[in-house]
Amino acid sequence: MWEDFKKFAFKGNVVDLAVGVIIGAAFGKIVSSLVGDIIMPIISLFSGKEEFDFTSLTFYGIKYGSFIQNVLDFLIIAFSIFIFIRIISKFNFKKKQEEVLEELPAETTEDLLKDIRALLQERK
Repeated sequence: MWEDFKKFAFKGNVVDLAVGVIIGAAFGKIVSSLVGDIIMPIISLFSGKEEFDFTSLTFYGIKYGSFIQNVLDFLIIAFSIFIFIRIISKFNFKKKQEEVLEELPAETTEDLLKDIRALLQERK
């Protein structure tokens, strides 16, 4: 049983997932600060209110304003993570493209023509 647990716990995917969760939590704090300390005050400036916050909205004890605030926070956090991942994936894609181009053998025009001729002969 201990061996099975070690195999599970120390697999590359599980360790990568743990690192991702930790980094995600830290990134979530950064984005929450972005929302609370930068974006919401800017919205307050445009709305004319001193503090723009939905959490005080209630209807017969139902705190629907808090729900609206959490949804807004989620949308901003999700969009920020989406942009962050897109930037990283573009960087990784360019890096992988360069690696693939380096791995390709330099073929001459004659080699390519021979390959084309072989493919055409296979079709017949």
